[in-house]
Amino acid sequence: MDIVAILQSKPVLIGLHLGFAIIGIDAFLWLLGKLKGDGGSRKSMIITAAIGVAAFIASWLAGGYYYVVYYGTLVKPVIKSGVAPWVHNIIMETKEHIFLFVIPLAMTVFFITLLEKEDMDRLKLRRISLWLASAVDALGLLNGAMGFIISAPARWGGNQLMYLYE
Repeated sequence: MDIVAILQSKPVLIGLHLGFAIIGIDAFLWLLGKLKGDGGSRKSMIITAAIGVAAFIASWLAGGYYYVVYYGTLVKPVIKSGVAPWVHNIIMETKEHIFLFVIPLAMTVFFITLLEKEDMDRLKLRRISLWLASAVDALGLLNGAMGFIISAPARWGGNQLMYLYE
């Protein structure tokens, strides 16, 4: 089995999606601390924000690939025919739309970190950058919780899903 086939397998894609999301959330939590405490160099804030943005993009790519290739054909039918069909209709649809906001918000915070400290203070962007970084983290954590809720009915599907993880 080659590396591409391994990376395209269902469990690995889910792990990459989750792992990169966690790195993105952690990076923005770290950045939030730097912004709040007015600590760290401009370079370290730029690097931290860039890591967060890159991680969220990687999570989006892994999750998007999984959604297009596997979720719609294998998991969604099991959820919709199971004990909680509303999970896809409400939670997944909400998760899809919320996740579209995470990357632009993260990139906005990244662009703010590119400013010199004096410019950030002059333009009064410190407070808004704190709110934006907090929003990125909150949305990332909310998406994680929704992912858990979405996967629960699939796990409850029992024998219907045995073939999904082979």
